Amino acid sequence: MTLICRLLFSGFILLPSVTVAQSLLDRSPNVSGDWVGAPGTVYFHFVHRFSVSDAPERKVSNVPTFLLAAGLPKRLLAGFNYSTNSTLAPRFPNEWELFARWMPLSEDYGAPLDIGAQAGYNNAADGVDGEVSVAKKLGIARVIIAGRALSDPLESGNVRFAGAAGATIRLGQYVALAGDVASLTDRDSTERVAWSAGIHLAIPLTPHTFSLHATNAATATLQGASRGLRDVRYGFEFTIPLTLRRYFGKRETSSLSDTVASARAALVDTAAPGQKAAEAAVSPPSPVVAAPPAPPPTAAPAPARTRAPASTRAPTASTRKTTIKNISYLQPRLQVTVGTTVEWTNGDPLPHSVTAADKSFNSGLIQPGKSYRHTFTRAGTFSFSCIPHPFMKGVIMVKEP
Repeated sequence: MTLICRLLFSGFILLPSVTVAQSLLDRSPNVSGDWVGAPGTVYFHFVHRFSVSDAPERKVSNVPTFLLAAGLPKRLLAGFNYSTNSTLAPRFPNEWELFARWMPLSEDYGAPLDIGAQAGYNNAADGVDGEVSVAKKLGIARVIIAGRALSDPLESGNVRFAGAAGATIRLGQYVALAGDVASLTDRDSTERVAWSAGIHLAIPLTPHTFSLHATNAATATLQGASRGLRDVRYGFEFTIPLTLRRYFGKRETSSLSDTVASARAALVDTAAPGQKAAEAAVSPPSPVVAAPPAPPPTAAPAPARTRAPASTRAPTASTRKTTIKNISYLQPRLQVTVGTTVEWTNGDPLPHSVTAADKSFNSGLIQPGKSYRHTFTRAGTFSFSCIPHPFMKGVIMVKEP
C-alpha cells in the first residue's frame, strides 16, 4: 500500500503539464458521465475528501481516490479508480474499480447531445457495475443525467439501481459552479441521498483543472458516488494529464516566432469589412494622380449567354465549424469544397494555433474561447499543425464543388 501511494505521488509531481483532461468545468464532482479524454493521453486525477469526527476527539480522516486512465481511439477510456479508505463493505478498507467508458455521441462532433456508457468491476462489491449517461449544453449550463446498475456488496448476485443528476454553470472561461445528487432506488433507513456542491476552476494557460467541493459521498467510484453518508466531507480534485503524442512522431520545423509574426496577417484574414475600413482609415494616404480621360464608349454587340464550366462557377459559400479540445483537433481530417469557410474554436484553457505547412494560412495564437476562420478558395490538400503543441496535426482536403 505504501509503495502504491508513493508511486502515485511521484506521478503527481513528475508528470509534465502537456495536455488537458476534460475540464472539471464540464462535470460535477460525483457524476463524470461521458468524459473519455483524448486518444494517446494518460490521465491522473487526485480526489481527496476529509471528514471530522464528533467531539471530543474531532479526528480528521481522509479518503483519497486516485484515477489513472488512458484515452483510446473511437472515444474510449479505460482505467481504474483506487480508494485507500472505502466504506462500501465491512472489513474491506480498500476499493478498486476497473472500468471502460465509451462516448458514442458528442455535441462537439455535431450530435444533438452527449451520450456515454461505462462498465466495470468493483472488487469491494465483488461484481460488475454500469452506467448510462446523457448530457446537454443549455447556454452557460451543462446538465448530466445518469442511470446506474450496481452489484450489491452485501448480497452476492443481487443488483441495485441508482439515478444521478448533475450540472455545471459557467461563470466565465475559467470558473464554474457545480453540483449533483444521486440515490439508490431501494434506499434503506441507513442510506442517504448522495450530493455534492462546489466551485470548479481551470488554471489559466495550463492544462490543469481544480475543484473545491463539499459532499457526503466517500469515494469517486460508481458505488461510492451513489451512497450518501451521515457526515459531510470537504475536499478537492486536481487533474493531471500526460500526452504521449508529445514524445512520438515527427515535429514541425516552424517556430513560435513564425506564428506571432504572421498574427497580423491572420487577423486580416478574419477581419470584418468595417474593421478593414478602419485599418485603411489610419493608413497614410497615397498620392493622387489624375487619370487620363477615358475614350468615348463604343457600342459593342452583347455577348451570347453561355453556361460557365463547373471549374469557373462561383463557389457556394458555407461554413464548417470544428473545435480544439483536450489539446487535439477534434476533427483532424476534414473534407470541404472550394469556397467553404472553416472555423476553429479553441475550447481549451490555453492558446493554440492553426498553421498550414505551406504557410498559406496561419491563425496566430487563438486564445481560450476565441475562434479563427479561413476560407479555402482553391482545391488541394492542406496539412496544418499547432505551433505551441506540434504533436497536434490535421489536414483539410478541398475539392471542386
